[in-house]
Amino acid sequence: MKIRQCEFDLKKNTYVMGILNVTPDSFSDGGLHNTTEKAVEHALLMEKQGAAIIDIGGESTRPGFTPVSADEEIRRVIPVIEAIRKVSDVPISVDTTKPEVADLAMKAGADIINTVQGVDVPDEMLRIVKETNAIFVMTYEKNYVNQFGEALIGMAEHALGAGIPQENIIVDPGVGFGKTPQENLRIVNELPILTQTGYPFLLGCSRKSMIKHVNEMYKLADGSFDDDRLTGTVVTTVLATLAGVSFVRVHDVRENINAIRMVSAICDQTSGEV
Repeated sequence: MKIRQCEFDLKKNTYVMGILNVTPDSFSDGGLHNTTEKAVEHALLMEKQGAAIIDIGGESTRPGFTPVSADEEIRRVIPVIEAIRKVSDVPISVDTTKPEVADLAMKAGADIINTVQGVDVPDEMLRIVKETNAIFVMTYEKNYVNQFGEALIGMAEHALGAGIPQENIIVDPGVGFGKTPQENLRIVNELPILTQTGYPFLLGCSRKSMIKHVNEMYKLADGSFDDDRLTGTVVTTVLATLAGVSFVRVHDVRENINAIRMVSAICDQTSGEV
């Protein structure tokens, strides 16, 4: 897969998509990068740490999030894309459910449209993806179903039917969207099977409530629990790498890059001495 000037060898590598939330209310990092200057600084840091893609979102998708207008999302996102493009050629993804935001983001220099409305994606979004020749990340935002791999394929085929080339489609199982903690854990457990859909696969578990759910199961002596979500995220990245996942979407780029490198070194029998 080629995105902008970057070649992605999806048969051999797992790549990191760094999360850049330019929102005041995202569950993990809301308000940290909500000026253009801070956002660009963090994007460049993630690129330096090894992120292959920067994923920019202007509206939180956490449970109970407050929706924002298209105009407000455009105000947050577009200047950041334009500013990054002045200093970097890193592939940029826009995380949005609004066709007008996606359209302007592509015109500003984005390469990927990432929507959490994979199953219910509107026709207007499909039209923009086709016309701009964007790489299209489709997230399965419904509950886990039997034959989940077939459900992911069906979601992708909806885009194929709208004229989007198969080589431009990436599927995301939607960990954290419309699913119970047990369903989310099951998805991660079934990655070796789910990655056989024939489409590049993206996994986004970073700092999500699934990890908190597991942490809560193991109480400390005083009855509290250690809500360390970074370690849990890295574990999912390791499992994703072993299962052949193409992309992992994370907040903590350095730690996850290091985990991928270590797994790859262990598994690569031709890597020589480490």
